[in-house]
Amino acid sequence: MRITGISTHVVGTPWRNLSYVQVHTDEGLTGVGETRMLGRTDALIGYLREAEANHIAGSDPFAIEDLVRRMKYGDYGRAGEIVMSGIAVVEMACWDIKGKALGVPVWQLLGGRVTDRVKAYANGWYTTERTPEAYHKAAQAVVERGYRALKIDPFGTGHFELDRQQSLYAVSLIEAVRDAIGPDTELMLEMHGRFSPATAIRLAHELAPFGPAWLEEPVPPENLKALAKVAGKVDIPVATGERIHDRIEFRELFESQAADIIQPDVGHIGGILETRKLAATAETHYTLVAPHNVGGSVLTAASLQVAGCTPNFKILEHFNDFADAEIKKVVKGAPQVVDGYFDLPDAPGLGVELNVDAAAEFPQQQARFDLWAEGWEKRDPSGGRG
Repeated sequence: MRITGISTHVVGTPWRNLSYVQVHTDEGLTGVGETRMLGRTDALIGYLREAEANHIAGSDPFAIEDLVRRMKYGDYGRAGEIVMSGIAVVEMACWDIKGKALGVPVWQLLGGRVTDRVKAYANGWYTTERTPEAYHKAAQAVVERGYRALKIDPFGTGHFELDRQQSLYAVSLIEAVRDAIGPDTELMLEMHGRFSPATAIRLAHELAPFGPAWLEEPVPPENLKALAKVAGKVDIPVATGERIHDRIEFRELFESQAADIIQPDVGHIGGILETRKLAATAETHYTLVAPHNVGGSVLTAASLQVAGCTPNFKILEHFNDFADAEIKKVVKGAPQVVDGYFDLPDAPGLGVELNVDAAAEFPQQQARFDLWAEGWEKRDPSGGRG
């Protein structure tokens, strides 16, 4: 079997474009992969056009390690977010092909099942007015939908510092959310790399009474010593990793023991096997894995394949019940959350298929997501930028 070529499809919303890649073969099997770029969708599509000619066309879709190696190193320059994301979408499509050809789900090819269900946490649910009353109501709706975990960034446009008034307001939002969801629902606290270590530490202590399940990206991701400073002074588990695009770059993070949970994005870090390899290294450091997952249903399905065979897998993020829920129709067999969990898919490959006709109903947009703009949490760039 050989790859004859690829086709790309972009599903657009005002705040995110989702990039889908179909890998075609001479035996009629087609696999699909997905990633979500922020402001770099055209760059990704351009890279894939070159990579198709230089590396992908003519390759054996079963020889996934070889194809990843050639795409990562065969152009000599250091692979960054665009290249690693391009590798990821092709890599997961090849796994999809391999699973379909052998009649088994991808997790079966990566060591076999370690769980039947994967816990989900909701994100994108607080696209409402930024008030305690509105957040209380929105959080209640998440729990009523069956979720037992949810995540929130309550810090507005905070950057490095957060003054006393803004800090108290953020606390009031979290107080309202905790009241709405009760004591047993996990509440993940997202900081989006906003703060200096001192500010992050102060806010963590002020929000500790509400029992956060983790403190995510408390400081910008480039300086791991700053992250270690925070981790050494808070009792809340620290999570990070969505903006690290090569598993080798996690080495320093593991050595510092600054993170209790790592959050690689399967669509940015080179795909399914790269994530599974990273998870195995994390296991040797007693670190849990909770992938960043802001894509659509194909990326969710790929992340579930990793979850199914990974003993130290904690939980999977899910946006698509709340933000842009209508895009789920572009994927046949889209994974669904029932009573707070995904069932591990049993269908061959990734267990999903791209509906190209439905995808065409959502053309690419000039998507924008600016975490420093007033109203960013509404995920509506037309009315949210200050």
